[in-house]
Amino acid sequence: MQNFSTSPKEMLASLWRNRSLVRALVQREVLGRYRGSFMGILCSFFNPVFMLLVYTFVFSVVFKARWGGGSDSKTEFALVLFAGLIVFNLFAECLNRAPGLILANVNYVKKVVFPLEVLPWVALGTTLFHALISLGVWLIAYIIFFGLPHATVLLMPLVMLPLLLFIMGITWALAALGVYLRDISQFITALTTMLMFLSPVFYPASALPEQYRHLLLLNPLSSAIEQARDVLFWGKVPSIMEMSFYLTGAATFCWLGFAWFQKTRKGFADVI
Repeated sequence: MQNFSTSPKEMLASLWRNRSLVRALVQREVLGRYRGSFMGILCSFFNPVFMLLVYTFVFSVVFKARWGGGSDSKTEFALVLFAGLIVFNLFAECLNRAPGLILANVNYVKKVVFPLEVLPWVALGTTLFHALISLGVWLIAYIIFFGLPHATVLLMPLVMLPLLLFIMGITWALAALGVYLRDISQFITALTTMLMFLSPVFYPASALPEQYRHLLLLNPLSSAIEQARDVLFWGKVPSIMEMSFYLTGAATFCWLGFAWFQKTRKGFADVI
């Protein structure tokens, strides 16, 4: 039986070796999602905007929610909320797809030469494409209503790096687990809904009582959402120590997810 390397070096080397394949598969998924639709890829612009309008109305108009340190401007509320939604949606879409990732590509499992470990990269690339479109919409809206964004916007890739590593780790882990436990996808769907309200998406972390605020540290999304808002809207530079800690933990988790995937993939063909 073939042995698959679990080393951190192989985790990145596999992506580099198969970069052309990953790029082609991402392109096929992005174009295939909108093939035959009336507006085509423009749907990726309008969908987040429509959801943003709904969330903004419910939380800023109905519940009178405001951001700490901000004004009563509904435009400000909408943009701060949208920044958090971009991060959360990136995570949530990958999380929901992960358990069925191998099951949706059974034909690849039977092919010995196909590098199954790149499928999570494809899922991330597709989701990242839509996140970048949403970020572009956010920047356009900010320029229209507030002028040029802060220079800290350039730090956004650095802020997102730990989250992307964490997403890859959990996608590898759940993709392998979903082959053996088919019901896990239902649990993940419920977990995603819970995380939406347990993460500071619709409220700032400072809104929590002091005795519960430390619990947000258990949520890997909290730091990414707060830091994204800092660099995009508030113009704040994230803490180097916090980012270093988060990056180290995310990189370790990413490798553990990859190692689990490589160890368990030997039995995929037998189970499927």
